[in-house]
Parts: sequence; C-alpha cells; structure tokens
Amino acid sequence: MRLCIVSIGIIIGSCMASRASEPVVGPANGSLVIVGGGRLPRSVVDEFVRLAGGVEQPVVIIPTASEGEEWNNEFVEKSFLRKAGFETITVLHTRDPKVADTDDFIEPLRTARAVWITGGRQWRLADSYLGTRTEKELHALLARGGVIGGSSAGATIQGSYLVRGAPEGNLTMMAEGHEAGFGFVKNCAIDQHFIARKRHFDLYLVMQRFPQMLGFGIDEATALIVQGDTARVVGDSDILVHNGAEVPEDPDQPYITLHPGDVFDLATRKRVR
Repeated sequence: MRLCIVSIGIIIGSCMASRASEPVVGPANGSLVIVGGGRLPRSVVDEFVRLAGGVEQPVVIIPTASEGEEWNNEFVEKSFLRKAGFETITVLHTRDPKVADTDDFIEPLRTARAVWITGGRQWRLADSYLGTRTEKELHALLARGGVIGGSSAGATIQGSYLVRGAPEGNLTMMAEGHEAGFGFVKNCAIDQHFIARKRHFDLYLVMQRFPQMLGFGIDEATALIVQGDTARVVGDSDILVHNGAEVPEDPDQPYITLHPGDVFDLATRKRVR
C-alpha cells in the first residue's frame, strides 16, 4: 500500500497548486452526505432522499467497511434505505481489488443515482477500492449529478486524507500506508463520532503536519452536506472545523464550531451564516 503515500502528496500538492484555476474543494457536480456515525436523524435521511432524486431512483449500498462477508436480502430489508422507501437497492461488496476492477462488479454504479457507504473500519474500503474502476465510477456518479453518502467509516473515506486508517486499531490518526481516502472532498481530513467520543483535539496533530488541509470533526447524528464549495450542517449536533492554515487564537479551542443550519465556505474557509 506504499502507493497511498505517494497519492497523498499528489492530492495535497496539486490541490494547492491549482486553487486559482479550480476553486471547487468539494465535487464540481453532485452532492455528498457525510455523517459522523450513530443514528440517522430524519432530517439527514430526508436530505439523502431529496438529493438522490426520490426513492424511485436506484441506490447502491457498500458495506465493505464492516466485518461481515455476506449481506443478504435481510440486510437490505433492515437498512435505512428500505425504511426510507427506496425501491431498487443493490449491495456492492468485495475485498478483492481485482474484482473491484471488473465490468460486472461496477455495472450497478453506472446506473445508480445514489450510493451509501456504511460504517466499520475505513481501511477496508481503501484496501478494496482505491485505484480501482469502482473508485472511478464513484467519481463518475458524482460527475453526473448523483449523491454519495456515508456514515462513520463511510464518512472518513470521503476525504482526501484518511485518518484512523491503521488496520491495528482506530486510535492512530496517521498510519503510514493507509493515508489516502477517495478524495471526494479535496485537501481534507474527516473524522467521526467526534464530540460523543471526546475527539475534539485529535485532528489538531494532523493539521500541524499538513497545515494546508481542512479537518472536519463530525459528531454522531450529524451530517455535512457538501455541494461544490458549500457545506451545510444538518442533524442534531455540531461539527468542529480545524483549519491548519491559521494559527488558532485560543490554543485550548483550535477549531470553529458549526451548528445545525450553519453554512461553511470550503474555499474561503469561513462560516457564511
């Protein structure tokens, strides 16, 4: 997995070099629903359904971050997607990158309007899909205006830098060889369960090492909705934003707190309202 380290440098370096010509930090098209874990409030579910274009649209669920190996019809029927009313749900899972590179495997993504990535351990997603045609199809889904959502591990993988990516455990913030995410949000690290697990300062060390990055600590039952450079907070709790490019005025609180309803500009790194 040493290629992951190289790709991080490319993601960070190229993003800063091209800021003038490509101001979009989030996806140029499409939407992201990035949830900090825990339960899904109705407001977040409704937002995902709306961005998907309604429950009639085909949706893919990717459970690879979890420990299990088989996800049958019972899993689908119990999923929040079915409870929300989605009619066409396809489970997409493999732990083999060679399988993730095949036509048959990626076919459901080509017609999907929405994708949901479940929680678990984010390194499983990286090991299975980074650099494969599956990852390319996820970016293609966004490019045609679709929505990708995910909770916990499914949130962290959406950033360009993968925190807590060590297979040995989730306490290590920066794990050599497991530092690359899917990069739906460029130049960014995303952490989850942030306030519930008292992780307020964990991203600060990452920001010190990579001061050009933004760090989002998303609490449980809370989502960051990203469309282009605009990020909105939906749900029941808060999101803490670490800006490595600025020295915090108060070292005891090196972050901005965003509340439900707040809007944040990813390009200017400022709260809009």
